[in-house]
Amino acid sequence: MSEDLELNKQESSQVPATTGELLELVDEMIIAVEGARTVPLSGNVMMDRERLLDMLYRLRDDLPEEMRAARWMVRERETFVARTNEKAREMLERAKEHSEELVSESYIVKEAVDEANVLVRHAEAEATRIRLEAEDYSEQAFESTETVLTDLLGQVRKFRTELHQARERAGGS
Repeated sequence: MSEDLELNKQESSQVPATTGELLELVDEMIIAVEGARTVPLSGNVMMDRERLLDMLYRLRDDLPEEMRAARWMVRERETFVARTNEKAREMLERAKEHSEELVSESYIVKEAVDEANVLVRHAEAEATRIRLEAEDYSEQAFESTETVLTDLLGQVRKFRTELHQARERAGGS
């Protein structure tokens, strides 16, 4: 059994846990609690403290990584969108400066304004596309994280219900 824990420690330090692995860890914890010996004359159980703590630490260390990665991706996308917007502003400003230099001839001025408008529309469209992609990615990441946490919450509630039922049976006997 301790070999399994050592292998799990090595695996968790090498590769981030997947949702399936996290659910397996929760299932292991449930099995460990359900299989634990009961303390006579109480609803308490005796468990291998090290094993349970190891599973809890692994769960804590693996779950926040997904959330940090999602937050990091959102920040990266926001930074990218901000840089794109800044480039668009710079392009617009350069186009305006260029058009002011060419004010003397109306044809050239019209051409510069048209080009600046095209650049602005293109930059705005690109910024909108990037923002929407960032929002879609963030939504997927949060949805995935929410699913994991919902499943975990369901398992915890099930465990608590079973624990309360076990107490009622023990108290009623």
